Amino acid sequence: MTESFDFFMISKTLQRWYEQNKRDLPWRETKDPYAIWISEVILQQTRVNQGYDYYLRFIRRFPNVKALAKASEDDVLKQWQGLGYYSRARNLHAAAKQIEKIFHGEFPKKYADVRSLKGIGEYTAAAIMSIAYHAPFAVIDGNVLRVISRLFMIEEPVNSVQGKKKIEEIAQAILDPQHPDIHNQAIMDFGATLCKPKQPKCTECPLQVYCLAFARNVALEYPVKNKSTKTTTRYFHYFHIIHRNHTYLCKREANDIWKSLYEFPLIETSKPATFLELQNTASFIRLFGANRHILFTQQSQIKHILSHQTIYADFYKAEIPDSENFSLPDKFQKIRDEYILDFPVSRLIHKYLEKF
Repeated sequence: MTESFDFFMISKTLQRWYEQNKRDLPWRETKDPYAIWISEVILQQTRVNQGYDYYLRFIRRFPNVKALAKASEDDVLKQWQGLGYYSRARNLHAAAKQIEKIFHGEFPKKYADVRSLKGIGEYTAAAIMSIAYHAPFAVIDGNVLRVISRLFMIEEPVNSVQGKKKIEEIAQAILDPQHPDIHNQAIMDFGATLCKPKQPKCTECPLQVYCLAFARNVALEYPVKNKSTKTTTRYFHYFHIIHRNHTYLCKREANDIWKSLYEFPLIETSKPATFLELQNTASFIRLFGANRHILFTQQSQIKHILSHQTIYADFYKAEIPDSENFSLPDKFQKIRDEYILDFPVSRLIHKYLEKF
């Protein structure tokens, strides 16, 4: 089916459109692979308008590989706070250390070496190689998937092995090997601003003449996807302890959401629980013992939606009289209440603090 398409003209049309409509973004003013890498990782799960300021702050704080490698994990996570998918920040930090150790602080120039870095997959490697080094590697992100699946009416689910393989073959076939940097940025921008998921601007599209989905008025039916993963529901109960102007935070160590971020003492239950039910749990007793002089007040209830999880969080303030002795196990850090925001916390904790 694709043999009859003029791949050269598809790419040239995209590039002409891009030259007239490209967005003015700071990472497009550089060929520095480090800066391109940071921008691509930030934008993996983040809209451009949100990622813009994060990129500028991150580059100011960590202007090069060495600065990022030398930083503490807490500092990196604090700069990332609010972007979500914190494994991205941890992987950036780990990869910077790899570059310092293995490549003597120089960002690698070979595709295989770039792919060997922690957290860098095929998409990010292709973006770095094509934009920084002018190498002919086609990028495939959600925008590219959508554009190609509509142009060629790809019937295989794009999240299946067969669908991914077909998209990869076409993406590489339409890539302009003379201008891979412009082509890749063009097709990504095209998908983000014109060939959008729910409201594609088909009447303005310069690729109408090539697009099978437009010809049959079925653009919204593509890309075809397999059913998504089932969402898990979790129930969190946080305790904001106040004792002698101090509170307690714990660093989340489990290989779970928000690993290495800080949070209040937490009790997680398998179903919704009232405060009276919480008081009878072993976890509550380990935290507060038999102390009857603590004043508990429920501060807020927050529903927090992640990609595959929905969290219902209850926040309680636990005020302990100054006259009472109180301590928690060593894994909890005792800090002055006003210093909470110095620690990297999840967006869920930050939502509570915004109201506190």
